[in-house]
Amino acid sequence: MTFKEVLAHVIDWLQQDKRITYRALKRQFDLDDAYLEDLKDELIYAKKLAVDEDNRVLVWTGNVEGTTETPAPPPQSIPAPLIQDPPSVQHESPLGTSRIPEAERRQLTVMFCDLVDSTKLSSQLDPEEYRDMVRAYQQVCTDVIQRYDGHIAQLLGDGLLIYFGYPHAHEDDAQRAVRTGKVLQSCGSHVR
Repeated sequence: MTFKEVLAHVIDWLQQDKRITYRALKRQFDLDDAYLEDLKDELIYAKKLAVDEDNRVLVWTGNVEGTTETPAPPPQSIPAPLIQDPPSVQHESPLGTSRIPEAERRQLTVMFCDLVDSTKLSSQLDPEEYRDMVRAYQQVCTDVIQRYDGHIAQLLGDGLLIYFGYPHAHEDDAQRAVRTGKVLQSCGSHVR
């Protein structure tokens, strides 16, 4: 099958099911990693018909010849940080069902935190030790953030972008963010 034929089959499948894991694509079409990356680039960037969710799932957002669907906003995903997440750190996707949510306006409290003196630390430690330290830091932060019902929007190397009020809003989201920040500061992170 040519690349164009595989692409057409994947587009049809996405239109029907709205979500497909990369593992399913690899198995269905017997794809290697490089071929899958080319397919993802074509669907996500060239055709703008899908978005990547957690680097595991393609989610349909497109509108192709004669369909009346309107593109949905990209899902909030957590891209892989510069240092890979350990398998034990799992982040819940806001798109837990196959239905793509409608756009909505909501109040958010946004917080960013990062590891104090991480550049200095990275030059003093072996790469493996630094990676392990950042993973441990991310795990501690994740535990604290989840305790206050925050949502990690992105992991950015040693930094975390956190939303309070998404996906679930609370009357006291700003206070939850402040409490989270205080606990994270006591753990040694720098919160802005």
